[in-house]
Amino acid sequence: MTTLTRERADTRAVPAGGGARPQLTDRRTLRPPSARALLGLAIMGSFVAGGIWSLIELRVNIASLIVGYENAVNFFTNRVGALQLPPLGELAQMTVMTLAIVICATALGMVLSLILGLLAATNTCRHAPVRAVARVIVIVMRAVPELIMAIIFIRVFGFGAAAVAGILALGLNSIGMLGKFYTEAIEDHDDGPRQALETGGSVRLQQIFGATLPGIMPAVVAHGLHRFDINLRASVILGYVGLPGLGMELSSALGVGNYSLGIGLALVILGICIAAELLSGFLRMKLLGRSEPSRFGFFWLVGKMRRRYDANRLEAPSGARPAAWGERTTPPWNGERTSRFTYIGLFGLVILASVWLADIDWIAFFHGLLSIPAVAGQFIPPSDGGIAERLWTTLLETIQMGLAATFLGALLALPVGVLAARNVAPNRAVVQFFRTLIVVTRGVPELILAIILIVIMGMGAVAGVLALAVGAMGLLSKLVADSIEETDIRVQQAIATGGAARTQVFFASTVRQAAPAIVAHLFYQLDVNIRAATLLGIVGAGGVGYYLLNANRVLQFEVVTYICLMIVGVILLLEFITSVMRRLLR
Repeated sequence: MTTLTRERADTRAVPAGGGARPQLTDRRTLRPPSARALLGLAIMGSFVAGGIWSLIELRVNIASLIVGYENAVNFFTNRVGALQLPPLGELAQMTVMTLAIVICATALGMVLSLILGLLAATNTCRHAPVRAVARVIVIVMRAVPELIMAIIFIRVFGFGAAAVAGILALGLNSIGMLGKFYTEAIEDHDDGPRQALETGGSVRLQQIFGATLPGIMPAVVAHGLHRFDINLRASVILGYVGLPGLGMELSSALGVGNYSLGIGLALVILGICIAAELLSGFLRMKLLGRSEPSRFGFFWLVGKMRRRYDANRLEAPSGARPAAWGERTTPPWNGERTSRFTYIGLFGLVILASVWLADIDWIAFFHGLLSIPAVAGQFIPPSDGGIAERLWTTLLETIQMGLAATFLGALLALPVGVLAARNVAPNRAVVQFFRTLIVVTRGVPELILAIILIVIMGMGAVAGVLALAVGAMGLLSKLVADSIEETDIRVQQAIATGGAARTQVFFASTVRQAAPAIVAHLFYQLDVNIRAATLLGIVGAGGVGYYLLNANRVLQFEVVTYICLMIVGVILLLEFITSVMRRLLR
């Protein structure tokens, strides 16, 4: 029965003597792929082709890696020598300054993003024009790199108030990510409690503070902690344009060829980033209720005190009377409420201490606000500075770097992410090893890795691609592992019960469930890498960032504006493609 359709024979129609051809029923033809599927496949095919083409054009190959390895051995043997560090007091002061600026910037971004999220969400804002404006602000803040914001703000407030410029640059850039996440969290949250308050006559602010914000607060803080990790790594980049702290000291050391001090500072920054990644990851899981119980630490002590307090309250005789109708009631000060306010108080103290330690020059800040019109005139109108062809060529190189790094990072991230997933890995030891590898890889700022690779392999796009590929592997591996762990295990168990092997269960169930999320993460990483490729150009890792920094140094601010518009245009185009892909995956 060799036909192009799948057929099932109905043998009940065969005569007893045989010889008659069985009657065929239930003819089911294979459905042709839909237009949505074809468009999705075309976009994915274009991404793969673009990644391979970019690797070839940028000459990222085995030969360059071999040469880079040989240069690395020579570099660390002959040029680095014994590592150096600043005096302990100076190192502590720079570290505190960096952390204070990052904490202030993250807190500012969280507050502004929460306001914009409430204005952009359909269930908390009734006016469509207001929602549209709020969403446009979020998109624009995501499109403008923090480096460009820092250049503009340093010009406005001066180098004497560089801390203010860094806080504003990192804080406003955080809106692009946090505003989007907070809007989605508000719209996905159960709107029943807010509607109940609305039915009872509460005004809009009472509904928001009484129902919406308490319900999404764990997600608000969790996303804010994730953004803190990103801002900490970005602060290293802003050190190249004058942001005080470890980043500026690192740029100064490498600028004069003091690699012993530069590599030492890079290792300090790496340790801080890894520690921040571990701490913020634990806090995020704690807030979202996904952490495993711990036997040590502050949170274990608070949890133990809370459980003991609650147990004593349950054992004590209660003589409380039921509340009368219309009588105001307040929640009891049980262990849960006490620990919640303890955490809130600690967060508040950390933010206040950061504002004080950041040494903000408020006089320069308000004076800079008055000079904004005059400074804005220096950036308008945009001009190509007579090098338009060179700028567009390097912009294409920036896009190629993002494509090549994302493609290469995905090839590395897929096996690592699969083996880091608890429901797929063969045993717990494998999971722990690859989870540790992900944390260490994510803790390495791309700029530091790019600087080291540039010194080893020379200036050019190869160093930038490899640095971005390592960073992409760290983030994508975690996202892939989380997506696989979030699949419905009941489907996998059903297939396994039918006799399927472990590999068959993985490809037939796990991969099919996680594929849409993985593809979405892939395009998100492409967006991140193209932005990062722009920034890596400031240290000579290829791309248009090199000309951006040079234009700023020679005070050609109209060229800075021109390059900024080029970058924003590319990012907005990529944002459109990513949104189309997300709709296709729904």
